[in-house]
Amino acid sequence: MDKEAILISACLLGVPCRYDGASKPCSAVEELRARYRLIPICPEQLGGLPTPRPASEIGVDGRVRNRLGADVTAEYLAGAEAALRIAWENGCRLAVLKEKSPSCGSGKVYDGSFGGKLVAGDGITVRLLRKNGIRVIGEREILDLIRENVV
Repeated sequence: MDKEAILISACLLGVPCRYDGASKPCSAVEELRARYRLIPICPEQLGGLPTPRPASEIGVDGRVRNRLGADVTAEYLAGAEAALRIAWENGCRLAVLKEKSPSCGSGKVYDGSFGGKLVAGDGITVRLLRKNGIRVIGEREILDLIRENVV
């Protein structure tokens, strides 16, 4: 039987695609690899942004701006659309995405002040995926997901 496909933030797999050119490997991802077919995405790169790139945050007006003040909302929206297309093409009903990111954050994102303050909210890609019926969780919820599917 084929494994179910899930979207996953490429940085969680060790791909150096974060804004700072680094990755954020997550050991729990190895548990997922045994159970699912992982489809890596980086919405920011899919939207045409380079790596490395200036850090970006979602402001109170809903626009995404980078640390230099440039409005990069269009790139974030394009990346979200590309991620959704990839999800559809692969039959993904679940995404495991990097927490706190302006693209991939679920539940909390930085507030747009570049002061390190988190506020309740979701990233641009998370919003679009959820709007289209795809469940999104953050990397801290991976072990809960595994327990769900074992019971």
